[in-house]
Amino acid sequence: MGPIPLQRDIVQRPGITVGHADARPVARTSLPGNLLAPSAARRFVQAALTEWTGLGLPAAVGFSERLADDAAVVVSELVTNAVVHAGTNVELLCRLEEAAEDEAAALVLEVSDHHPARAVRSDRPEAGSATDAADTAEGDAPTGPEEPAEYGRGLQLVGTLAERWGITYRTGLKTVWARLPVDDWNPFPDPSAESGFQQGLRAAELLAPTARRALRDGADWAGRGALSFLAEASDLLAGQLDEDIVAALAGQLLVPRLADWCAIWLEPENGGPAAVPRLASAWHRDEAETGQLRTVLEQDPIRLPERVGTGPVSMPWPGGEEDGGESDGSAGSALAYRITSGGRTLGAVLLGREGTARVPDEVTALIEDFVRRVGLAVGAARAYTRQATISRILQRALLPSKVADIPGVTSSLVYEPSDDGVVGGDFYDIFPCPGDRWCFVLGDVQGSGPEAAVVTGLARPWLRLLAREGFGVGEVLDRLNRLLLDDAMEAAEAAALMVAAAGGQQTADTGQSRFLSLLYGELVPLPGGGVRCTLASAGHPLPLLLRPDGEVRPAAEPQMLLGIFDDVAYESQSFELAPGDSLLCVTDGVTERRSGALMFDDGDGLARALADCAGLSADGIAGRINRAVHEFAERPPDDDLALLVLQAG
Repeated sequence: MGPIPLQRDIVQRPGITVGHADARPVARTSLPGNLLAPSAARRFVQAALTEWTGLGLPAAVGFSERLADDAAVVVSELVTNAVVHAGTNVELLCRLEEAAEDEAAALVLEVSDHHPARAVRSDRPEAGSATDAADTAEGDAPTGPEEPAEYGRGLQLVGTLAERWGITYRTGLKTVWARLPVDDWNPFPDPSAESGFQQGLRAAELLAPTARRALRDGADWAGRGALSFLAEASDLLAGQLDEDIVAALAGQLLVPRLADWCAIWLEPENGGPAAVPRLASAWHRDEAETGQLRTVLEQDPIRLPERVGTGPVSMPWPGGEEDGGESDGSAGSALAYRITSGGRTLGAVLLGREGTARVPDEVTALIEDFVRRVGLAVGAARAYTRQATISRILQRALLPSKVADIPGVTSSLVYEPSDDGVVGGDFYDIFPCPGDRWCFVLGDVQGSGPEAAVVTGLARPWLRLLAREGFGVGEVLDRLNRLLLDDAMEAAEAAALMVAAAGGQQTADTGQSRFLSLLYGELVPLPGGGVRCTLASAGHPLPLLLRPDGEVRPAAEPQMLLGIFDDVAYESQSFELAPGDSLLCVTDGVTERRSGALMFDDGDGLARALADCAGLSADGIAGRINRAVHEFAERPPDDDLALLVLQAG
């Protein structure tokens, strides 16, 4: 995610006529509801503080490193809470309030989501002040100790760092706000009262080889340093979609800050009770010892008894004489923690501290919090891997294993599903039919995922069946349209019966309509060379015909999408593809490729790009158009992309 521009405005205090000096600087942005939102929120807050400092605002004089760190931690946890529990886009507002007669200057952070019915989660029942509780609706109280939250310290952290906080409900929005005092800062702290770690950890520090860090026990870990460590570690782990990378990062985060060595064991995802966990990562503060540590640990895979919870369990020192019993402290202390997510055991973390018989309680509690985050990251990585695997299997099953070779025609196909871990909506096919005909298809189903897979799984075999029965191009689309409408009606009736059986109320979107844009055509080779092409476009980007001299024109007329109306009569157009002529067919992943407010096909952009391809082969045309689409914007395409070039020989 790139830099986020600040939207600056001045918000007047209600009911008071003020000048510029009495106004409130405000920065606001919207963030997508995904795991990258917390890091983007921290960068946005940092950018706002930096800009206000550069403007010389009076309240900005009191800005400090501590305020920046506190603001980053608070906004990270609030955004994480909103993304995990609400699952919507997040609105972030930063407001700088100047000092008033009865209040010091303050930085106010507001994080809003669009799911007001969802509660804000916390590890503890208490939160906020008595005055703030008035803004919290009944039923939104944080969860208690009997249901420990696995999503961060939430309101407990906000209550620790903020002067005041609260929850405000508006139409369609739930906003959690926190007020951080600007001038609550001592520029000359007592070195004995606050360690360097407590002054804040940066993400770069977290993965740096700080082997000589000695202040890692007791109170040094109980303050803001521990909170900052957890917040930054959560962000680093949450952005990973591979469980082995999560395990490797977890080891580097723990060693040497909290342990001298550690190992991460992961259970097989589909393994039963007899399945053996695998050693996913081993890390030692002395890298030369890592190989030996792994060798020792692999000889005795760890598996904690089911009765053991998520807290620390004393373990034998690996390779020591006391194997088979608890460590006596002669070599050091070894502890194990169960890795869990959603009530399932995913593995275990084993770590050791040399030369000490006991790990302080503050450190064991911090490690337990950290292991919870490891569990969430591993669970998320596995869920993504499962979804991606299912999508790849479905995609292979829904698309042809190969396309037919057409006599006298060279074809080139580019198909790039969007990399979002779900089944794409684009599909294609080229197949022979009786009567010396070859048919080609390029389609785009509304949406993606299972609903798109259902339509693709129906449309492609139906098309082949109808084409091989001898129906013309227009008749094929007519019949496919009615089949889609009949199937959508049956799906809606089945959904309504399921809702009624469950005692629920049918909603307007029960049984979604199955819309399909489709380009379908057939080719018949001509005796003197070239082919006769007959095609029809149903709500699809129009195919373009390229002549050898560079002339480009549409090769079809626009018609209605399939699956909307049952009284549509589709018509086809016929023309000759002479030797050297090329036909370009694309999906809207090409024409609607965006760069800011512009689309690739604005101003006939696709036709102009195709005109520059005169004289190229079918592969050359497909490659050049594909490159032009990718180079149109800095970010990669976020939609499925398919294009087909047919060139008469």
